[in-house]
Amino acid sequence: MRPGLCAVHRADAPADPRTDSTFGRTIGGRQRWRGVPRTPHTMSTLTQILNAKPDHAVHTIAPTDLVFDAVKLMAAKNIGALVVLEGEQIVGMITERDYARKVVLLTRSSTTTLVREIMSTSVMYVPPTHTSEECMALMTEHRLRHLPVIDRGKLVGLISIGDLVKDIISEQRFLIDQLEHYIIGDRG
Repeated sequence: MRPGLCAVHRADAPADPRTDSTFGRTIGGRQRWRGVPRTPHTMSTLTQILNAKPDHAVHTIAPTDLVFDAVKLMAAKNIGALVVLEGEQIVGMITERDYARKVVLLTRSSTTTLVREIMSTSVMYVPPTHTSEECMALMTEHRLRHLPVIDRGKLVGLISIGDLVKDIISEQRFLIDQLEHYIIGDRG
């Protein structure tokens, strides 16, 4: 991938800038994301955010497991989503929202419903070089709360909207502190 391109990958589509219309474009040294010009700056990358997380585990489940087991695992780990893997291949995601809308509201039983019956099969994922800002834009535009992070074809992490908000708040706090020190003359 060329520097400056913002890649969006889907588990069910090719990750190729020539065939994927959701790729960003670099125009005149400034990146354009869906027509919004942005200048490069030092936002945290997903690698930095993942390394700062206290728990590096990515919780997964098989499509043949019961929804009950998925919900039980999410509750035990205090998380809102699981990556659905078949072998090492991402085949979907299951979230608390999937459970609420596709099991509870339809009065289905979680003890007899398989994960594959309610999981989302169109999964967007990103490389670890993406910035928090790029991921926030993706999540906002596509109404997502979780993005798997893939490096060299391997699942290396899962980023939530909460992880990104925490990182952005931290970056803004740092910038505010620096500006306050500059304004009052304390540069040391």
